Amino acid sequence: MINDENPITEVPEDSCWGYLDTAEVGRLATSVNDQPEVFPVNYVVDGQSIVFRTAAGSKLEDIVTNNRVAFEADGWSEETGWSVVLRGKAEVITDDAELALCAKMPLLPWVPTVKRNYVRVTCEQITGRTFAFGPEPKNN
Repeated sequence: MINDENPITEVPEDSCWGYLDTAEVGRLATSVNDQPEVFPVNYVVDGQSIVFRTAAGSKLEDIVTNNRVAFEADGWSEETGWSVVLRGKAEVITDDAELALCAKMPLLPWVPTVKRNYVRVTCEQITGRTFAFGPEPKNN
């Protein structure tokens, strides 16, 4: 429970998925040749995974080179905030039946570009925290 004495609270795994389902934008973190990259993506939660669309480019190249990724999303109000981090494997979806299902997902590009590739990040570990905002504690 969030309170003044405990402003940071761990989120149970099942609740992490609920938080992720409320956000529309997250950040995909990749690493190739010991160089980290972070990409904003709009996404949807699909079971124990997230799905996003992408065009050809560095994001897709990074995933193909090293499919071990992290994904982070967060949200906030005036009083509280939350952050969820998912670690797992990213794979370009190639199965025709799965692509047909993905085409029905509410994944619209931010900019008017063609994004033919669907990517699924399958979760291996998910963690989350909630935060109570407020003034800095006073030292007595």
